[in-house]
Amino acid sequence: MPHIPRRTFLKSSALTLASPFILSTGLKGQNRAAANDRINVGIIGLGSRGFNLLNAFLADPRVQITAICDVHDLHYRDRDWGQGTLFGRIPARTKIERQYGKAYKSGSYSGLFITSDYESLCQRDGIDAVVVATPDHWHAHCTLAAIQAGKDVYCEKPVTHYFGEGQQVYKEVEKQKAVFQTGSQQRSEPLFQHAVNLVRNGVLGKIKEIEVGIPPGYDTPQGSTEVLVPPVGLDYNQWCGPSEMLPYMQARHHRWWRGHRAFGGGVLMDWIGHHNDIAHWSLDLDNDGPTVVEAVDWTFPETDVYNTPHQYTIRCEYENGVTSTIASQNELGTKWIGENGWLHVSRGKLSASEKQWKDLKYNPGKFRVQEVPSHVGNFLDCMKSRQQCLAPAETAHRSITPGHLGYVSHQLQRPLRWNAKEEVVIDDQEANKLLMAASYRKNWS
Repeated sequence: MPHIPRRTFLKSSALTLASPFILSTGLKGQNRAAANDRINVGIIGLGSRGFNLLNAFLADPRVQITAICDVHDLHYRDRDWGQGTLFGRIPARTKIERQYGKAYKSGSYSGLFITSDYESLCQRDGIDAVVVATPDHWHAHCTLAAIQAGKDVYCEKPVTHYFGEGQQVYKEVEKQKAVFQTGSQQRSEPLFQHAVNLVRNGVLGKIKEIEVGIPPGYDTPQGSTEVLVPPVGLDYNQWCGPSEMLPYMQARHHRWWRGHRAFGGGVLMDWIGHHNDIAHWSLDLDNDGPTVVEAVDWTFPETDVYNTPHQYTIRCEYENGVTSTIASQNELGTKWIGENGWLHVSRGKLSASEKQWKDLKYNPGKFRVQEVPSHVGNFLDCMKSRQQCLAPAETAHRSITPGHLGYVSHQLQRPLRWNAKEEVVIDDQEANKLLMAASYRKNWS
């Protein structure tokens, strides 16, 4: 993307903010493509991850991006102005219009709907699927609006910010018979699939322990803590949305927002939906969970900018006798310790006590997880077949449940006995109340 001078940006932002709805210049009419077999997609959230998904969907010939939504016109994430990649509505619009340039001229593409109002995108006729790539505190609201409007949804992980939201999302997906994919893309990668196949086929023997390694949280402010007036082109009130409207600062906005519980669950909840998801998958616990969860050794940063843990361990016990630790001091990835040896997988790396286990051509046994062309491709395939995706809503909710329980256990300073079938803490009303709590601003629910 070309550099946009601040003066030019301010002028364009003033025009953009004058109206919440923009139709691409010179284009009118419905947004459904002339080619009726195309899947029309709308994207909510156009930051770094949103652009990654935008690129993935643009690359698939089955798709047309016909709507985008964000409350920020243009930004550089956590970089200084003019440095690095551009994000937001303006660069997203430019990228899409360049991609579909020939289609614009031929009339086979009828235009791009641009808005800062997620509900208007979700309600729009002609959109088949909605991609939710917002900060965590928006996931449930955007997802439910889309599903209830009859759309299929691809939502980034963690699937929701609060535990009760996760329950509502997966139940609504089932009720509406929607196709839902969580952005836990490790499930679509060969190394992780191979590791799960090894464990599920019993190659390691009976699994005794699992070590889930996640990065530490933020121990110091990750940017400037100077309280500022939100920049022109950003609707900060709408960015905060259902959550508390904290004073605006770089250290708590783009990229770093998850350090505060108002917007996310820290690095813990950011990564648990990846590596603990693989652990649950390997134990065939996609719709189940632990029996005991306990938070131990949590430390917090010495700053009021963030209130999520810097170092943490969550101990879990499972009905099958397996114990696990989800910890910032474990090696990043997922490690299984079994009767016959150990296995560790992380992004781009597979190591094991037995050399042959590392060979992707090694035959672990009859069981095989589903191999898919890509995570986005699996979602699009399932939209056509109406089959369940590789990372469905309930599975994603169950994978991060130990994180939600970990926060409650830490607050109460005691282990929790968990009934995974009923999704309640056993004989502990105080814990259940905390687990179901959700801090919304007035007029949000």
